[in-house]
Amino acid sequence: VLAGNNQKKTRYIMESIKAGYHVLADKPLAINLQDFKLLTEAYQLAQKKNLLLYDLMTERYDILNIIEKELLHQTELFGNLQKGSPDNPSVIMESVHHFFKTVSGKPLIRPAWYYDVEQQGEGIADVTTHLIDLINWQCFPDETIHYLSDVTVNAAKHWPTPITLAEFSQSTQIDSFPAYLNRYIKNDVLEVMANGSLNYTVKGICIGMKVTWNYTPPTNGGDTFTSIKKGSKATLKIVQDEKNGFVKELYIQKESDIDNRTFEAQLQKTVEQLQITYPFLSVKNKKNGTYLIGIPQEKRLGHEEHFSKVAKAFLHYVHKQNTPEWENENTLAKYYITTTAVEMAKKGNK
Repeated sequence: VLAGNNQKKTRYIMESIKAGYHVLADKPLAINLQDFKLLTEAYQLAQKKNLLLYDLMTERYDILNIIEKELLHQTELFGNLQKGSPDNPSVIMESVHHFFKTVSGKPLIRPAWYYDVEQQGEGIADVTTHLIDLINWQCFPDETIHYLSDVTVNAAKHWPTPITLAEFSQSTQIDSFPAYLNRYIKNDVLEVMANGSLNYTVKGICIGMKVTWNYTPPTNGGDTFTSIKKGSKATLKIVQDEKNGFVKELYIQKESDIDNRTFEAQLQKTVEQLQITYPFLSVKNKKNGTYLIGIPQEKRLGHEEHFSKVAKAFLHYVHKQNTPEWENENTLAKYYITTTAVEMAKKGNK
């Protein structure tokens, strides 16, 4: 099991595979194109040696993402996923994170290397892994995505988050910037390339993504997240913001040309079908053609419990030796997107 500093992680993965170990690794498995090349070799070697290399993707076990995936493939309700365009993507995901925040009532202390993109990875190489994985898993279920033929990275850019020495010290409990951070310091302020946006296409579907890291959230604020998936009959949205008390909620919004009564009847029918498996589901709060899909808090597993679900899936694949082709190929597609985007953003900044 591999986790921690990402600078040598891909090499650790390769050495573990060479030594004959199955590998469960925390994201990101690669933070640059050199790592990506090594990761492809690690997957090839793992296949030859009949070993499992598995990325620790927890978001697939979030009940909101599971229900959204179910609704996404109800063609009578959602229609078909639109293709979109680079200027108007069909799938949009945006997340805002914070370097310094309180977790379970205690300040979150970061290691100093967390602020070094050579060791942690840029924002578009790190947290986007969860978002891209979700899109692959939800929009292309059980489909193999080949990065050489199915994926195009259209555009990417990045920009820094300024961190003062006082802020750095507060979040790391270290009095001065380590020497390895000197190259990122301008006018006594550390510039961390933690923010980025990317635009890419998978099997003709245009996808847009943006990741932002601020130093600390506003008073009574928190991390935020928005996901939009546009269908021909409806749009699915997951929103986590101040209005929702920073709790994620799932919405479905009908297209303007769809009859109200017809849509409501279809939505009710779909939810009733899903209630066989998920009896706690409900439809609430119709407003301007938008409906909240009610998922009680007590039915939402905490993040820590998602880890045990990943471990169970990993051990199942190890035991049964039946990892589907799409798991490996789609992981490579994900890291091709992130590492290509980092390279593209760097070139754009020169």
